[in-house]
Amino acid sequence: MRDFLPHLLRLARPMLGGAFLLGAALSATAADTPAWIARSNEHAQLLLDVLAKYSPEFASSTGIPGYDDKVVDLSPGVNARSRAATLVARDELARRRLAEPDPLVRQDIEILIRAATENIETSLLTERLLVPFTDAGQLIFSGEFDLLQDQVDVARRPAALARLKRYTGLEPGTTPVTELAKARFAEAAADPAKLGPFKDRITQSLANTARYTTSIRSLYKKYGLDQLEGAPAALEAFDQQLAGYNEWIKTTVLPRTRTDYRLPAELYADNLKQVGLDIPPQELMAKAQVAYAEIRNEMQAIAPLVAREHGLADPDYRAVIRELKKAQLPKNQVESYYAGVIRQIEDIIRREHIVTLPERAMIMRLASEAENARQPAPHMQPPPLINNKGERGQFILTTGNPPAAGGAPTQGYDDFTHKSATWTLTAHEGRPGHELQYSAMVERGVSLARSLFAFNSVNVEGWALYAEAELKPYEPLDGQLFALQARLLRAARAFLDPMLNLGLITRERAHDILTQEVGLSEAMTRQEIDRYTFRSPGQATAYFYGYIRLMELRAATEVTLGPRFNRQAFNDFIISQGLLPPELLAKVVREQFIPAQNAK
Repeated sequence: MRDFLPHLLRLARPMLGGAFLLGAALSATAADTPAWIARSNEHAQLLLDVLAKYSPEFASSTGIPGYDDKVVDLSPGVNARSRAATLVARDELARRRLAEPDPLVRQDIEILIRAATENIETSLLTERLLVPFTDAGQLIFSGEFDLLQDQVDVARRPAALARLKRYTGLEPGTTPVTELAKARFAEAAADPAKLGPFKDRITQSLANTARYTTSIRSLYKKYGLDQLEGAPAALEAFDQQLAGYNEWIKTTVLPRTRTDYRLPAELYADNLKQVGLDIPPQELMAKAQVAYAEIRNEMQAIAPLVAREHGLADPDYRAVIRELKKAQLPKNQVESYYAGVIRQIEDIIRREHIVTLPERAMIMRLASEAENARQPAPHMQPPPLINNKGERGQFILTTGNPPAAGGAPTQGYDDFTHKSATWTLTAHEGRPGHELQYSAMVERGVSLARSLFAFNSVNVEGWALYAEAELKPYEPLDGQLFALQARLLRAARAFLDPMLNLGLITRERAHDILTQEVGLSEAMTRQEIDRYTFRSPGQATAYFYGYIRLMELRAATEVTLGPRFNRQAFNDFIISQGLLPPELLAKVVREQFIPAQNAK
């Protein structure tokens, strides 16, 4: 959704590997909130107001009241207006920073200023180089789905109809979002110097339309909105407008597409900066390739033990992976099996004192067809982190892959629905990974600056991969093998993504590495390459880099503290800091955690 949405939305609604929507944990009462956090949040409100104005769907999903019936601004000049509003907020923050006596609040203001500056720069860069394309079906489905879920307060659900009327132009004074998207595309497409969208992305969008329209009708029926006055007309208008939009895509957008997925070098570099990478991609590739070789060696060492345990003839890690993946869980047993693994993992976390667990249970469920289309990879769907009313994050397991770019169906994943994969995927998306991060922000309280505006995939995905490593020694042998396979994939991502985008490797060679060496299914491999080339170029590098930065920090802290190092205290401290980038996280560990542990 990077194209026409204001670039604050790009900051606020990134992919996690899923991806995930992040906000600020303000669920504690005012009396419970430390004074410095309350003061920091007052400053952050300047940027939050801009975000809410230009991306009300995100504001609504984050928990900010008053935006449930509002829709994204795609009117003429939106990018310039959002940049101007961001600049005003940034300049006021700079003025406040000079007068702020509290060092913690001052650091948060610096985070806010940096976020505003980077998003202005990204907006200008993208507008200068690219012709934007809005996936209207995905946009509308996401806005509706945010309100039509079991955990959403029943009183909020009718706002989905009000929002749909705005999307379709049935609300007086509004214009169909499809028409606004067409106009913004036409404005930019008139400049021949600007790059059109990547062709595969457009054909994928066309192939996903039916999933979105079918799912929205199903959700309206499930929650009784189809009986409300105006609902049939709004649903019919949505179907017709999206069908017309698809015809426009075929006649107008497809001829303007490009077949080379590579972004201009400066735009890809900006992508890497946005996810939190602070080293050159060449340095990242070198580190990742060494790690890739070392992980394969470790896999080859453990694979014969797994083969012996399961009575397999071929001890090569690739053969062992192929054989274990054949034992697929029946679809009606997947959720119950994962629930059992979740309970075992929580027992291990408590027994080994890895991290403090929340009292509430974790939710895991299978994805709908529309969710598969919107986000093909397993992911965590966070709860509202502002004004949380008890909603919980959800670990969403994808059960299939969207149609191929030409519309042909493809095989589903076999990567996540066999018993051996359940351990590391639960550790990553659930506990002690993403779900625990979100729970900590809800229950412990983190400033807006450190949760929403400091967001970087290096922190988020680094923690989740670190969580996998924390659980790995206590898992069964086959679970350990697939934990290593997951780590091998993250190392592969860290060199394949930049190599593809810098023209250093072909898609065909990347495909062979992922299928033959990493051991992914064809469907998962296609999703991975789509991710590197057009879904989110650069983001996949964050896993490996975040992991090594966090492991470096852990090792340095252990060396410094020696026998005074406390694993659970360290892990609790890390997630209590919100989503700070690596250099700031290391700073607070040196200046706060280590002195506090020494004092004990």
